[in-house]
Amino acid sequence: MQLWERTAADVASLIASKEVSAAEVTESCISRTNEVEGDVLSYLTLTPEAARAKAAEVDSAVAAGDPLGPLAGVPMALKDIICTQGTRTTAASKILDNYIPPYSATVAERLYAAGGTMLGKTNLDEFAMGSSTENSAYQITKNPWDLERVPGGSSGGSASAVAAGQAPFSIGTDTGGSIRQPAALCGVVGLKPTYGLVPRYGLIAFASSLDQAGPITRDVRDAAIVLQVIAGQDPRDSTSLPSPVPDYVGALAKGIDGLRIGVVKEISGEGVDPAVQARFREAVQLLEKLGAKIGEVSLSTFGFGIDIYYLIAPAEASSNLARFDGVRYGLRVDGPDVATMNSLTRAAGFGPEVKRRIMLGTYSLSSGYYDAYYLKAQKARTLIARDFARAYEEFDLLVSPTAPTTAFKLGEKTQDPLTMYLSDICTVPSSLAGAAAISVPAGLSSDDGLPVGIQFMARPMDETTMLSAAYAFEQELGPLPKPPLWSTS
Repeated sequence: MQLWERTAADVASLIASKEVSAAEVTESCISRTNEVEGDVLSYLTLTPEAARAKAAEVDSAVAAGDPLGPLAGVPMALKDIICTQGTRTTAASKILDNYIPPYSATVAERLYAAGGTMLGKTNLDEFAMGSSTENSAYQITKNPWDLERVPGGSSGGSASAVAAGQAPFSIGTDTGGSIRQPAALCGVVGLKPTYGLVPRYGLIAFASSLDQAGPITRDVRDAAIVLQVIAGQDPRDSTSLPSPVPDYVGALAKGIDGLRIGVVKEISGEGVDPAVQARFREAVQLLEKLGAKIGEVSLSTFGFGIDIYYLIAPAEASSNLARFDGVRYGLRVDGPDVATMNSLTRAAGFGPEVKRRIMLGTYSLSSGYYDAYYLKAQKARTLIARDFARAYEEFDLLVSPTAPTTAFKLGEKTQDPLTMYLSDICTVPSSLAGAAAISVPAGLSSDDGLPVGIQFMARPMDETTMLSAAYAFEQELGPLPKPPLWSTS
């Protein structure tokens, strides 16, 4: 097994025991990226020299016997919506084409402090608005399982980088499913933490009441390790939670036996591809074999999740993106007056999907429509949270397919935004409730041989139960075959 094939936990252990150097691991991942990046287009910016410098620091610390962080020498990729001091951060938008942040996001700071070596910044749908990574202003990322298919979105670059062997783990952001859905389509693990568990300071905002950073990894143990590093309160983020951070890695051994697990009727049946349903049913049978008590739960408000989400998220986006006006930073297109300059800058800098969502959000917030649309959506969001709370009175965890289909063909849904939006039908409800969720590979579709994901959903701040169940399921199922691109070397 080559070093780029190793998990983050394996890499950290090998470096700490001096079996390999951080420099060797970094060079292996850089070499792998050079081999496959032209096919998958996972990255917008590569930072090999910065990665080599960080690896040298780690190797010096190992030689000196200094204490090492839990990710010491482990290469990583960060979604290009996470600010990184001194490294270009674009949110995949022309309006931030040459933006160099003067500071790093809390997530990035914590990963650096834990010893992580950043290989580069990954592609995404512009400002994280999309489900296929086809809305990037720069390039279209491909799925390592089939280069004619999408990797999902908006964190498609982060998921494809892990699936293609370019990095042991990556960080994505999840607003309505943008970590979990691409993880499912690329056959990797994607974890959306409870809203507020991971600080949002330094994330370029899409929808502030929904955005949350989280790990995309090759297995559940790595997800627990990375979450352990990035979780915890930050006084610079008023929405970050003050609760103590549990021992996620230690909790993995708890298992499934005796857990009450509810299958969500509304997002596990109609609208989900039959081949995906088949793998999901087999996954539920496996959970029962492991000792879980399985039942069905009906949550009537979940059917309105997409409608609610596409009122609240665009409304928040229209407010957040107002800061991109050509005055303070980013692109500026000059005009005869300020209003014209603002208009020309946004017209040139924003892509079609971003403009679509800004217009939708502005409309729903406008005088005469606020009560009818935005306020009503917020009330309905409360009902979804209450539905979750009632379900957790009966069950410890809820499960569903992560995505209604496997990875679809490039260009298949770009001309029909409403169909594209339905790609997140299974993931949006837990985002609206601010709850925790994780996608874990559940096998391959019998129709097309592409990955299918199962989604575990937990109460807010109950990542320990969720991770222990996901880990036990993963261990019993065994690893997926590797994507065809994995053999390229």
